[in-house]
Amino acid sequence: MSRIGKKPIVVPPKVDVHLNGQTIVVSGPKGTLTRVLHAEVRVVVEQSEIRVERISDRPLHKSLHGVTRTIIANMVEGVTKGYEKKLQAAGVGWRANVQGKKLVLTVGYSHPVEIEPPQGVEFKTEVVAKPPFGNIPLITVSGYNKEDVGQTAATIRNVRPPEPYLGKGIAYVGEVIRRKAGKTSK
Repeated sequence: MSRIGKKPIVVPPKVDVHLNGQTIVVSGPKGTLTRVLHAEVRVVVEQSEIRVERISDRPLHKSLHGVTRTIIANMVEGVTKGYEKKLQAAGVGWRANVQGKKLVLTVGYSHPVEIEPPQGVEFKTEVVAKPPFGNIPLITVSGYNKEDVGQTAATIRNVRPPEPYLGKGIAYVGEVIRRKAGKTSK
């Protein structure tokens, strides 16, 4: 049995969980998440916990067991605490601003790059001093859906991924950028 899959998910008092066939709806203080679960997995909702059970020991059912439990646990955590990812844009003269709901990045292209957030995701920006780039923008992506927060942060990072020679680019806070040596002269 999956070690992750057999752990019950504790439902906090502020969270409501409803199961309608294979559709699970989790609602809490931050918002409401809905997901259609795989038909090969059985979910049991009790008063204060959720259990995920598999119908056989086939490899497909074993893999779905753990991943379904983790998805539901992430939904419960998202509607109670929420998720956030932080990115830093390291480059001379680079800026990040929030205009309305959109994030506008000025990162060395001839045009500003605008990123529209999905529903339930919001952006915050601040400026942090960091040599040798001077003041660098710090972008915070937050929301209650873990998938949307992670995908939006990855989209922002892909606008200008970190390059290995100078270290310029948009990277997650705490991400280690593998550096390479430049050319050497004879």
